[in-house]
Amino acid sequence: MAGARSRNFAGWPLFANSFRPFFLLAAIQAALSILAWLPMFYGELSVSSAFAPRDWHIHEMLYGFLPAVITGFLFTAIPNWTGRLPIQGTPLGVLLAVWLAGRVVVTVSANTGWTFALLVDAAFLALVVAAATREIIAGGNWRNLPVVGLVLALLAGNIAFHVEAHYAGAADVSIRVGISVVVLLIALIGGRIIPSFTRNWLVKFNPGRLPVPFGRFDGAVIGCSALALITWIVAPLNAVTGILMALVGGLHVVRLARWAGDRTSRERLLVILHVGYSFVPLGFVLNAIAGFGELPPSAGIHAWMAGAAGTMTLAVMTRASLGHTGQALTASPAIQGIYAAIVIAALTRVAAVMWPAHGDALLQIAACGWIVAFLGFAIAFGPLLAGRPRRALAVMGVPSPAR
Repeated sequence: MAGARSRNFAGWPLFANSFRPFFLLAAIQAALSILAWLPMFYGELSVSSAFAPRDWHIHEMLYGFLPAVITGFLFTAIPNWTGRLPIQGTPLGVLLAVWLAGRVVVTVSANTGWTFALLVDAAFLALVVAAATREIIAGGNWRNLPVVGLVLALLAGNIAFHVEAHYAGAADVSIRVGISVVVLLIALIGGRIIPSFTRNWLVKFNPGRLPVPFGRFDGAVIGCSALALITWIVAPLNAVTGILMALVGGLHVVRLARWAGDRTSRERLLVILHVGYSFVPLGFVLNAIAGFGELPPSAGIHAWMAGAAGTMTLAVMTRASLGHTGQALTASPAIQGIYAAIVIAALTRVAAVMWPAHGDALLQIAACGWIVAFLGFAIAFGPLLAGRPRRALAVMGVPSPAR
């Protein structure tokens, strides 16, 4: 019902559904942020931010790019959960404007002041939490409130990031808080959509062993993950943390194996979901090794952020953009190129930490892969999201459907 009423939206199609502007602009921001970060990393560029260069980079990935993708997904899913109308038109435009204002004020916060930047930046997630809570409660969909709870935790982490960076000179604990929330969101949402999408495809095209649906085991894994991540937030370089991380990593491997991903090789839209989720246990294992002092902690962090978050966001963005605009759920050559680019970016970014002798070259490859993946999404899907599907299909290498 919500989808049918959404199709009657009379304004610019970009503002007909939340996934359209937020997926598109999040992809552009992700690409441009890394394009700026490389010269900042080498001291060739500076911005007028109150944050140190490293903190600006982390903040714009963790509390800038990812909340936009989460918002696009959340407000597209909520009408399906509740049967209520989607947020669109002017309210959606206001929400987008607040997110964009946050990106600007954070970048020029040395001029505007850190308090003003905090207020503007935090306003976005505060509005998201308020609107999502209202919709879920009004629709009586209580079972999905934990997702909003995690977004609220992300808001708290963002506020803490500004405060910590100002008073301590650099963010630390608040970074781990944000990363932990993102990992839990991937574990919760991925644990529902990956086996569901996989089951639907296997039943039609490859009958046989099916994924195990979300159940008590999955809930236990998420609970154990939360415990390990809380320990990691408090004491990241600790043997107890290392043991917990290793155990939880093993649980996620078992969880992933239960989803029959090995039977989806013919459908790249599914393969990439399983590949993206595989970076979750990898991050736990690498952080376990770091807990015993045998590896820099950034290896596991980049497995989670560049790997799990980067790959899963593109996997969800491409699938949702195709499905919610009425296109065939098929990975065109352009989409497969996007997937290849993000996986290369994630693997080389982790490798840059593990093999510092080749760090510069690997870092350059990782940055190029990331930029190609997200800018490629913006180019391929931009016309489709903005309301010009024929041009988008041509860019993606897909024949335009006959009318």
